[in-house]
Amino acid sequence: MAIDLTSRILQDPKYQELKAKRSSFGWWLALSMMIVYYGFILLVAFNKPFLATRLGEGVTTIGMPLGLGVIVFTIVITGIYVRRANSEFDALTEQIAKGALK
Repeated sequence: MAIDLTSRILQDPKYQELKAKRSSFGWWLALSMMIVYYGFILLVAFNKPFLATRLGEGVTTIGMPLGLGVIVFTIVITGIYVRRANSEFDALTEQIAKGALK
């Protein structure tokens, strides 16, 4: 019974669609996060004087808001993934489950 259910799910076109969409979206988010994170790390490694440039007369440098931006970017793309997973991906998963139990 379990093998039959598994094979029906694996052969379902909606499962293939879900797998492709989720994988593609995940790779795009991972790539964008890597660009942002490693871009910041490369700035730290190769352009410290730029990051040490003061903003105004205070102690805040350009590196501080950029570092905060990396953190905020991470939170934003996590939210984007969760929103899409809770709407589109969960709807497809529900359709797949209903189709498999028929």
